[in-house]
Amino acid sequence: MHGVARIGFVARDKHSRLATLYQQAPLRVLFPRAPAGDPPHAVLVTTSGGLVAGDRLEVEIETGRDARALVTTQAAEKVYRSTGAAAQVTVALRAGSGSWLEWCPQETILFDRARLRRHTALQLGPGARLLAGDILVFGRRAHGERLRTGSLRDAWQVRSGDRLVWADALRLEGDIEGRLTAPFGFAGATAYASLVYAGADAAAWRDTLRELVGGGDTDQRAGVTCLPGLLLARWLDKDAARLRACFSRAWTGLRHAAAGLPATAPATWNC
Repeated sequence: MHGVARIGFVARDKHSRLATLYQQAPLRVLFPRAPAGDPPHAVLVTTSGGLVAGDRLEVEIETGRDARALVTTQAAEKVYRSTGAAAQVTVALRAGSGSWLEWCPQETILFDRARLRRHTALQLGPGARLLAGDILVFGRRAHGERLRTGSLRDAWQVRSGDRLVWADALRLEGDIEGRLTAPFGFAGATAYASLVYAGADAAAWRDTLRELVGGGDTDQRAGVTCLPGLLLARWLDKDAARLRACFSRAWTGLRHAAAGLPATAPATWNC
């Protein structure tokens, strides 16, 4: 299975519009009506219902000069167990000069013995801003399942022009349960999330994001790091539903503060 989605937006007459669209099953793209004050929304759907061994998904999203767009997913992505090849997901986000792009899919659920390799690349033009994040859930907790073994490599890169701003990779394999329960590892967390804000004004929103992230609960660890041109928030939580709510609050609060957009998540997040 090889799914592809390529989406491009342009700004015309002070409005952002869809300019290019290519989709290949099992990836499909929906375009629900955006709430008042919001940029155009695109929603990705994996019609196969999840990923298995050897599946590939390619997502490319681009905003042209001064365009704005928000892209998310219809539901959580499921990665089923595999005894062979890993499922592979590549996401390429390109924000053109002066544009605003949001990429915040719903959570990815890793079944026990799942194998996933994912790479997310962010590319910013002059004056562009990009807000992206994701949530990983380790096992189907509602079914009493823990992620015990398998393989995960989740890599991120952020570039501004030709300059590498930030690169990071998470790798888990072998005795994953041991690493998830280790006090100096994931300390029993069942879910993990990252939120990245890239733009020249990133430092201006550091304190705002720290207030939004919180992290006062004893079962949750959270923090914010500020680098030149980049803000990074991360969470570890023993409750995946609580982490999702905290992630959504930080994302929507930051989009409102930094871009003047409504402090609300897309309708698919409330289903």
